[in-house]
Amino acid sequence: MLKRIPSKQLRVGMFLHELCGSWMEHPFWRSTFLIKDPQDIRRIIDAGIGEVWIDTGKGLDVASGATPETAEKQIEQALAETAAAPPLGSKVSMAEEAARAAKTCAQAKQAVSSMFQEARMGKAVSAEAALPVVEEISSSVMRNPGAIISLARLKNKDDYTYMHSVAVCALMVALAKQLNLNEEETRQAGLAGLLHDIGKMAIPLAVLNKPGKLTDAEFDLMKSHPVEGHKMLLEGSGIGAIPLDVCLHHHEKTDGSGYPDKLPAQQITLHAKMGAVCDVYDAITSNRPYKNGWEPTESLRKMTEWCEGHFDKIIFQSFIRSIGIYPVGSLVRLESGKLGVVVDQTEKSLIAPIVKVFFSIKSNAYIKPELINLAKAGNHDKIMSHEDPAKWKIQNIHEIWSGIAGEFW
Repeated sequence: MLKRIPSKQLRVGMFLHELCGSWMEHPFWRSTFLIKDPQDIRRIIDAGIGEVWIDTGKGLDVASGATPETAEKQIEQALAETAAAPPLGSKVSMAEEAARAAKTCAQAKQAVSSMFQEARMGKAVSAEAALPVVEEISSSVMRNPGAIISLARLKNKDDYTYMHSVAVCALMVALAKQLNLNEEETRQAGLAGLLHDIGKMAIPLAVLNKPGKLTDAEFDLMKSHPVEGHKMLLEGSGIGAIPLDVCLHHHEKTDGSGYPDKLPAQQITLHAKMGAVCDVYDAITSNRPYKNGWEPTESLRKMTEWCEGHFDKIIFQSFIRSIGIYPVGSLVRLESGKLGVVVDQTEKSLIAPIVKVFFSIKSNAYIKPELINLAKAGNHDKIMSHEDPAKWKIQNIHEIWSGIAGEFW
């Protein structure tokens, strides 16, 4: 049960559901957690947060005349239950996260669309408006990165600019987690992903959405978006150094041939190198006004070919570890002669994900769907190759791995 209480009534053992007031005002990266340290209560009060929401179903209620001994036992019980349960933010199954991720995608697309349209009309960009979107996307990534990353990839051509920002935000958070960046860097990396293409709002729509090949002049205009975006963010409020840097330099290449500054590898920051990888991956896996996207595994193969001179090798390898060699949504052929779609990664092996098989190549017929954990002891099947769904005339493959039918935003 949710209950709104004065912050001064907080005590160790309560489960904090929400902090009242602006997300920018409080000192925590997450606003939902079990209070274990009295210092957390002091930080909330010192931040000027007058009221909070607690969940009495997951933690203690406000004191009701209980003796100190009883209260202490309740606290110990709450802590023991939390220790026994999966930690907050731990990975949940694709089945659990897919529907929530779809809702997050829909809400994030709406928020980014509004923010970008306002930027096109000259309104200053605000970190305070953008960061709650980053938090929602990040929360989904922490629960199961494959869900929101794969759903955000399935954007419509008309939604590309907005959903690309959502997808790159999610990819940046997943990569930051893989690189063990701290909470503030992860937050800023996510914000950088969300805002890296804001400069495209300075590009005429006729050029931005052109279905055919751009002329040289149009391409030069498109290449101005990092500089234009950097100007927009400088004029905004609360935008830190990392989003500014990634916005300006996500098209730089390690061989010095990128733009706008042709920076050599040693002058490109960690965060800009992260942005380059995440931006390219989502761009080439997405349907664009002028071309259809490649499949995830094929895209990673292409990026591996381009890695020398384009991406930082260590960051690119970390990126692959963050999404898997066979990312969620990949169609694969198994040694057993079955087709399956990757529905989740496993901790044991990048080449042994969880696959939902649904088609027999030998019988040339659909079979009853079955989940196979290729990393599980005793399993003798393995992936032989990735496949193109078009070759097998498989439509709406996302419905197979996500369980979400039809238009999910």
